[in-house]
Amino acid sequence: MTNNDILKKLRVALHLRNDEIIEIMKLVEFKVTASELGALFRKEDHPNYKECGDQFLRNFLNGLIIHKRGPMDKSTTSENDTK
Repeated sequence: MTNNDILKKLRVALHLRNDEIIEIMKLVEFKVTASELGALFRKEDHPNYKECGDQFLRNFLNGLIIHKRGPMDKSTTSENDTK
């Protein structure tokens, strides 16, 4: 299973539109355009297909955490650092 497949399955499972994915990527300060995103969701044999790299998927997952849970509180961060 490729990163593109994982991204497609998450988009379907979470009912995300492309504009929502772009907003999620903005949460982790990762710029992506609608056309770049569209290239990730194309079939592999399409001439404009683009492979989803590890960095893109990692940033998407980190942004998704922020989108679903909200940003991490500073008090939670400092408590975890002291343990």
